[in-house]
Amino acid sequence: MPASDLSPFHDRLINAVEAGRDDLVETTRRLVRIGSPNPPGDVTTIAEAASALLAEIPGARVRRYESAPGIVNLVAVISSGRPGRRLVLNGHLDTFPIGEGAWSVPPLGGELREGRIYGRGVSDMKAGIASSLTAARILAGHTDRWTGELVVTLAGDEENMGSLGARWLLEHVPEASGDAMLCGDVGSPTVVRFGEKGLCWVEIEAEGQPAHGAHVHKGLNAIDRLRDALDALKRLEDLPVDAPAEVSAAIAASKPVSEPLSGVGEADTLQRVTVNIGTVQGGISPNLVPAAATAAADIRIPVGVTLEAVEAALHDGLDGLDGVRWRIIRSYPASFTPPGHEIVQRTVEATRRVFGAAPVTNMRVGASDARIYRMFGIPSVVFGCTPFNMGAPDEYILVDELVAVAKVHTLTAFDFLAEAQEGTAP
Repeated sequence: MPASDLSPFHDRLINAVEAGRDDLVETTRRLVRIGSPNPPGDVTTIAEAASALLAEIPGARVRRYESAPGIVNLVAVISSGRPGRRLVLNGHLDTFPIGEGAWSVPPLGGELREGRIYGRGVSDMKAGIASSLTAARILAGHTDRWTGELVVTLAGDEENMGSLGARWLLEHVPEASGDAMLCGDVGSPTVVRFGEKGLCWVEIEAEGQPAHGAHVHKGLNAIDRLRDALDALKRLEDLPVDAPAEVSAAIAASKPVSEPLSGVGEADTLQRVTVNIGTVQGGISPNLVPAAATAAADIRIPVGVTLEAVEAALHDGLDGLDGVRWRIIRSYPASFTPPGHEIVQRTVEATRRVFGAAPVTNMRVGASDARIYRMFGIPSVVFGCTPFNMGAPDEYILVDELVAVAKVHTLTAFDFLAEAQEGTAP
C-alpha cells in the first residue's frame, strides 16, 4: 500500500526506523562481533552488551537471570503506565559454532559490504534481536499511544533446545510471559511463520555375538539387528497425518512463495513425518562379526500427528526386536498458532504496509523458541531476515531486509498494544 494510505502515526513509526538505519546496522554488527557459540554455551559477554543496549531504552526495567553457569537470560519491561495487554519480543543470544569451511571474511567481524552484514549468528539471530531492540526503543518514546507492557526477552540457550533459556524464563519469571509473542528468528520478509514441526530424537543400541567373519554361523551380527531396527524406524514416515484444514490450506497457499526460499519439497516435508538417521556406528573390522552397533535418528513430526502416536509406533516397531534397546533422548510436539489469530494477522498487515504486498503465512520446518511459548499457551509468530548461508561460512543478511524487519516489528508491536486504544487501531 502506498505511504499516503497509511495513518500518519504509522508513517511516523516507519520513518523513525528509517532514520535509525545506521544505528540499527551498527547494533547488529556490534552483536555479531561478540562470539556466543553454543556449544559451549557461555553467553556472558554478549549478554552484557545486550543488557547495555536494553538499558538505553527509556523507561526499560532490565533484569538478568543466570539459569546455569554462563547461561544468561535477559528480560526488559517497558510499561505504558496504564493497564493493557503484554506483548513479548523474543530473541536468543547464542549461535551456532563457527564450524568448518573457509570464510572469505572474519566470522566475527560483522563486516558490512555491498548491502550485506556478514558473520556467524547474524541471521540466527542477532539481526532479529537488533530489530526488536529498535522496535522497543521507538515504542518507548510513544507510551502515550499504547497501553499495557512491551517486554523483550533474550534467551541464553536456544541452540540447545531452550531448557535453560526461554523455557526457564517462562517457568520462573512471570514478566517473560504475555498475551502474544513475536520472534525475530530466521525466516523471510515474504513469509510469516505461525507454527513448527515437533521433534523426537531416538538412540538405538543393538547387541550381537562376536565371531570370525568366515564363521558367521558362530556369531550374531549386531549391525544386522540394527538394520532391522532402522527399517522399522523409517516406517514411521508412513504414519497418517490429520492436520487442521487451516494449516493444510496455509501450507498449500504459501508453496509458490515459500519453496523458492526454503527449497522444493518444503510443503511435502511440512506435512509428513520424516526420519533422518544421523549417526551409525558398529564393528571394528570387515572380517569380524560385530558385537555391538548403535544409531541415532531425528524424527520430525507434523501438525496432525501427536507425540504419543510417534512413541506408540516406536514401541510397536522396536520392542519385539531381539538384542535391541532404544530410548527417546529429546522430544516435543508440533505446535502452531492459528493463522487467523490476531498476532499473525497483525504481522501480516504490518508486512503489507512495509512492502506494499501481503506476505504468505506458513509453518517452519525448523524449531525456534516460539514452540516453547506455544507450549505455555502464548500465541506466537516468527518474522525475521532471510538466512543466507546459515550455519555455513559467510553467513549474511541483507541490510534492506534488516530495516524492513525492524519496521514490521515496530508496527506489529504498536498495533497489538494500541488495539484497545480508541482511534489508534489501524
